Formats: sequence, structure tokens, C-alpha cells
Amino acid sequence: MTKTKDRGAVALPLNTIIDGDCIEVMRSLPEASVDLIFADPPYNLQLRGDLHRPDNSLVDAVDDAWDQFSSFEAYDRFTRDWLSAAKRLLKPNGAIWVIGSYHNVFRMGAELQNQGFWILNDVVWRKSNPMPNFRGKRLTNAHETLIWASRDEGAKYTFNYEALKALNEGIQMRSDWVLPICTGHERLKDDAGDKAHPTQKPESLLHRVILGTTNAGDVVLDPFFGTGTTGAVAKMLGREYIGIEREEAYRKVAKKRIENVRKFDSDSIAVSTSKRAEPRVAFGVLVERGMLRPGEMLVSPRGKTAKVRADGTLIGDDVKGSIHQVGAHLEGAPSCNGWTYWHFKRDGKQVPIDLLRQQVRAEMREN
Repeated sequence: MTKTKDRGAVALPLNTIIDGDCIEVMRSLPEASVDLIFADPPYNLQLRGDLHRPDNSLVDAVDDAWDQFSSFEAYDRFTRDWLSAAKRLLKPNGAIWVIGSYHNVFRMGAELQNQGFWILNDVVWRKSNPMPNFRGKRLTNAHETLIWASRDEGAKYTFNYEALKALNEGIQMRSDWVLPICTGHERLKDDAGDKAHPTQKPESLLHRVILGTTNAGDVVLDPFFGTGTTGAVAKMLGREYIGIEREEAYRKVAKKRIENVRKFDSDSIAVSTSKRAEPRVAFGVLVERGMLRPGEMLVSPRGKTAKVRADGTLIGDDVKGSIHQVGAHLEGAPSCNGWTYWHFKRDGKQVPIDLLRQQVRAEMREN
């Protein structure tokens, strides 16, 4: 599947894994074409020799060539170049997530600010099952840090606040996330039975990022695709993905993995939204459409009544005005949510007028 901005424009290669250097590939893609970038770059761990457990067994640490840089200066140049290419790709309301450890996250954070990204949050991913510090010379490294930033200061960006709140049992989502590292059945293996990738991220982490900061149909790009966690979760949640990965072994595993992923149906990927984000419906619309008639009586939970008028106002006792103003006056309160306060009668039952508003909103979404 591809998208083009106009006739003759370079196609956006959706739902594909591109072989190549991430900087060169990103520079070749259409400008301002991506909604979200999730980047899990090399951490530049600066390992010095092998790492052993107390029983002298070898730890399968990250010693791959892609994580090795000759100096901090070389790593900083690499970070500057890929972040610059990433920023060019983001839409004006786009955003980026980067993840790292103490080895590199501070350097990435500084470069994000140098390039004009606007940091929205840093998130501490606290690992519920971290690898212990075998040498006993440092604290157990039990967390990684994510930085979430919009493309520019003052830019609009997607944040599904209510969805993340619902995911957290109705409590506002905090910036410290307790999630396990990738183990067990989720850990992908190569043909030899070894870990397919040393730093495979758990799907739970990407689920939270993508659900919270994109909408269905958005394009999510991962320039360090690895074994494809970003693509797998994006596909499940009804987003488009683009992966860039230069290592053939990782591409092979990611392709097979994503082919076996089933996209959830549209009802399943719909997320909770703030009432402020819903289309605005005036009470008068209900009167215009005949859903409520002029002269019809509305009633409150405590038996207060008011009459609907043709202009979408109410009149009750010695007061007239909006559904909110009349309700507040009758209750002697400073304010009132008229949509939940007022009810109408249908088939002998009292029904909140908000039900009619929701019917109108549903029609607006369909259109």
C-alpha cells in the first residue's frame, strides 16, 4: 500500500520493511508525511570485554557491530543526522518517541532540543523483571527512559488522554510505567534457537505509546525496526507502519512476525475520548430536528420541570434561558450540566436528553 501527496510525488511505502541505512532512507521519503516516529537507536553501551554471571557463565550482552561507535563525538554526529532526517518526515502535528538508557538518552535529549523539538514528557519504563547487576559494583539497572516530543514548540499533537486513563483503570496515566521486559513466549528466536535480537522491546510498551499518541490510520515510522515490535503493534491497532532495518536477519524475523499478526476490527481499536473532543451539538438542534418538540416538558431528577421553546431555550417558573442556566437557577447552584440534568419522557420512562445528543453525534461521525 502506498500514499502520494500529489501526482508525481514520491510514494510513501506503507506497511513495508525497507532495507538500508535509516538516515539515507528517511531523506528519500516524502517530507511531512509521517504522524509518529518511534526510535530505539543503538545505545552505544561502550562494553569492555565479556560479562559473566557469578557462576562464570557468559551473559548474552549487546556486543553487535551496530551498537559500536568510535567515540562520543561519532555517536553525537549519528544522533544529529538521524534526528534531522526524522524531523523532516514529521507532519506539523507529528511527534517522536525515543528510548534509551543512561548511556545515550541524555545526549539524545540535548539534540532533540538543539533541533527545535519540544519535549512533552520523559517516561521512566521501570522493568518489573530487570536483569541483575552480576558484578555487584553498581545499582541494578532497572529502568530505561523514553522521551516524547512534538515536532515544534506550540504544535498540536495527538494525545488520547481518556484512552490511557481507561487503560490505567480510570486513573490518570503517570510518567512511570511498570512493565516487564520481553521474555517467555514473546521473545523471538532465530533458527538456532537463540534470541533473535538482544534488545527486543515488549509489545506492552509499544501498545501504550501507539494507543496513547496516534489515531487509527496514522502512519508510524520506526527507523531502527529490529524484529518489528512497532510494526506488529501498529498493525494490530489499525495504524500504518514503515520500518527501516539494515540487518537482513532482523528483517527476516520481523517480516514473518508481522505476517502472522491479525488486525483488530474497527470497533475493537476505537478508544475512549474526552467529551471536549466530541462534535459540539447545540440543544436547539434537537428541537430543529423534531427530536424534542416546542412545548414538551422536561423534568429533573428531583422533579423540577421546564418547557422546551422553539428557539432551543427553556422556560420554567420565573426563569428562562439555556438548559444549563435554567437547571442552575432551579437548583440554586452556580452551574449545572443541563445535558445530564434534564430528562424527557418516552414510553412512560424518563430518558436523559444527552441520549439524543449522542444519537446526533453518531450520525455526524458517520458523515
